[in-house]
Amino acid sequence: MEPAARFGHRLVWIHPFPNGNGRHARLATDLLLARPGQPPFSWGRVNRVDAGETRAYVAALRAANGHDIQPLLEFVRA
Repeated sequence: MEPAARFGHRLVWIHPFPNGNGRHARLATDLLLARPGQPPFSWGRVNRVDAGETRAYVAALRAANGHDIQPLLEFVRA
């Protein structure tokens, strides 16, 4: 669901907190999806504690910063 992926991206981009912006954005996006009965995103099912495994997520967010939403759409449903 592209609108939800764009919502999550923009929420991270706004950066409302010093820490925890990604967690906040993923939770808010999953709550947004729950409202119309959509399944939550998989968010790549990676362990974001390991810095090496965050590359795909960060790369997808950076692509979305450059107006290329496709990598983020692929990542959230991976």
